[in-house]
Amino acid sequence: MPSLIAVRELSCEKFVDPDFTAAGEARASVALARLETLWINTGSLCNIECENCYIESSPSNDRLAYISEAEVTAFLNEIQLTDLGTSQIGFTGGEPFMNPQIIPILRNVLQRGFDVLVLTNAMQPMMRPRVLEGLRELLQRFGNRLTLRVSLDHYAAEFHDRERGVGSFAKACAGLDWLCRHGFKLSVAGRACWAEDMEEARSGYQDLFEKNAWSIDAYDPSGLVLFPEMHERGDVPEITTACWDILGKSPGDVMCATSRMVVKRRGAASPVVVPCTLLPYDPRFEMGSTLGEARTADGGSFRNGAVKLNHRYCAEFCVLGGSSCSG
Repeated sequence: MPSLIAVRELSCEKFVDPDFTAAGEARASVALARLETLWINTGSLCNIECENCYIESSPSNDRLAYISEAEVTAFLNEIQLTDLGTSQIGFTGGEPFMNPQIIPILRNVLQRGFDVLVLTNAMQPMMRPRVLEGLRELLQRFGNRLTLRVSLDHYAAEFHDRERGVGSFAKACAGLDWLCRHGFKLSVAGRACWAEDMEEARSGYQDLFEKNAWSIDAYDPSGLVLFPEMHERGDVPEITTACWDILGKSPGDVMCATSRMVVKRRGAASPVVVPCTLLPYDPRFEMGSTLGEARTADGGSFRNGAVKLNHRYCAEFCVLGGSSCSG
């Protein structure tokens, strides 16, 4: 059975200067090509505390407050007034279904014609009767424009529970059962932190899906998204302007070329925009309180709205990992 992959610690000299790497090379940056997806962080509170959660969600972490329907509406209005071409609104947490306004928020977004993606652990917060009733209503009205992506860290209960707590696998599976029975559009998010290759991982998930009669295809990258693991201290290379040619990649391949995220910090008067889902806390990556301000953010970590890749997650998850939270 798989084991966790060991990591080497990151040099303290890396990811310090926004313009140059520790080796003195020009740091890469990524401009917003188009705002395909706007992510909304619903709040950092979660019903569980995972072993290696990049956002440190837990039952006590409220560093990001619950965002309100009115605050979400302001950003939806801005998108539609400025014709940003956004097609999808994504919701992440914490656990989105802990936000008391989540059903009205989702209804508002769907009514405006956006597709919606909700990242959830499918556990107790989602399974409350009033939430299930709200989800059934949204499914009836909007059908496949609502997608729920359920976190299953591994296809074996032992390894999922190692990350999320004993019994969490069974609870997530019960949530998936309910969603499948009612015909929701679903995907699953797993973690590539185990010492097994992708073919082995997808095969294991496919066996699980078939055993439970879940209508999810583990060999479809949009049906099963396997995310690279991220570590606070693990060593990763910095991304320079020369890396695009070396790696055969383009800045347009990176998540911040097509998405932004809105977060509301505890005690703040209003939400702020950050480049992506991976950077909710770092003040160096605040881009302003509106999408318009974010498009012109300048100085520090930004140049005319372009994001300087001055964080380990930029390299580990996006450029080298080739991943995007939008799937």
